[in-house]
Amino acid sequence: MTATQTNHIHLDERGVAWVDDSGYKVAEVVNDRLTHGLSPEEIVFEHYNALTLAQVYAALAYYYDHKEAIDGETARQSKEYEALRAQSLERPRTCARP
Repeated sequence: MTATQTNHIHLDERGVAWVDDSGYKVAEVVNDRLTHGLSPEEIVFEHYNALTLAQVYAALAYYYDHKEAIDGETARQSKEYEALRAQSLERPRTCARP
């Protein structure tokens, strides 16, 4: 993956794309659009105006420029989550009574 200059987006030390001046990952904005079908305006509203419309469009543009990498990371995280979830369901549950 090559580094590109994109307004409103920065990469952390692990290479995860974040929306500048917010606590949101690009993948979270994309999830709102693709999974929940929200328009960019609805995404701004749903996040209590913590994101600007320009930030949302920048996040979506960044995603489409780096779709394969972001989709791969999202899939890896989902597998990891499911494995941990399955592992926790396999453990016998104990109830401590006072």
